[in-house]
Amino acid sequence: MKHLALFIITFTSIFSFSQEKDKEALQAAKKANNYVYEANNLIDEDDFVAAEKEYRKAISEQSTSVAGIYNLGNSYIKKGSLDEAIYRLDQAAKIATSKTEKHKAYHNIGNVLMQNKKCKEAVEAYKSALRNDPTDNETRYNLGLAKICAEKQKDKDDQNKDDKDKDKKDDKKDQDKKEGDDKKDDKNQDQKDQDKKEGDDKKDDKGKPKDEKDDKGKGDDKEKQQQPKPRQGQMSPQQVKNLLEAMNNQEQKVQEKINAEKQKGTKVKTEKDW
Repeated sequence: MKHLALFIITFTSIFSFSQEKDKEALQAAKKANNYVYEANNLIDEDDFVAAEKEYRKAISEQSTSVAGIYNLGNSYIKKGSLDEAIYRLDQAAKIATSKTEKHKAYHNIGNVLMQNKKCKEAVEAYKSALRNDPTDNETRYNLGLAKICAEKQKDKDDQNKDDKDKDKKDDKKDQDKKEGDDKKDDKNQDQKDQDKKEGDDKKDDKGKPKDEKDDKGKGDDKEKQQQPKPRQGQMSPQQVKNLLEAMNNQEQKVQEKINAEKQKGTKVKTEKDW
């Protein structure tokens, strides 16, 4: 009897505690719904700041309030805060217990992703929505649009990749050409330096070509070699000239003497007066 009495007391306490918890949960849910209702009215009035506060109160009152989290996400969509919207809608989809709630959350996630031009991710969101409600034609239509958008983005990305690869190849060619030109310039400069060095080696201390100097000396030697040298036993041209002048002078003297003798009537000598 004692054990039975203890069991009854324990069961009654647990049942009472459970009833109390359920009562508190119902009160929290009621308060959360009231906050959501108030926030929805504020959204209709475009008062996003006040509406956000009410939604947050609803979530604080009941952390599993799908309506509060979902509607807060939708309010971010209207406000243009798309990243915050995706965060809240994804949170709502995870804690939702019914397929209808999950479908709505994933459908709206897809819409936000499309606005962000994230078409590939939007395709997956719409697919998740259709898994929870295959009969929604609007979701199916949006999925088709998302697939077309994702395909276009893929083609664009592939084209951009090809363009980048082409740019890299062109840059490589330009770099190779530049390196080739640099090598040619270095080679030409080396050749110029070598030619200059060889030219400097051919010049004397005064900067004149050594060959010219040597040629000049050789020219003088040629002139000296070309001048006729007196041969042994023969008179030089100058000596012949002097001799002729002397003979002419002597002949003139002889002629003058003959003329003088003629004038005197004397006999002219036939021998040479040498």
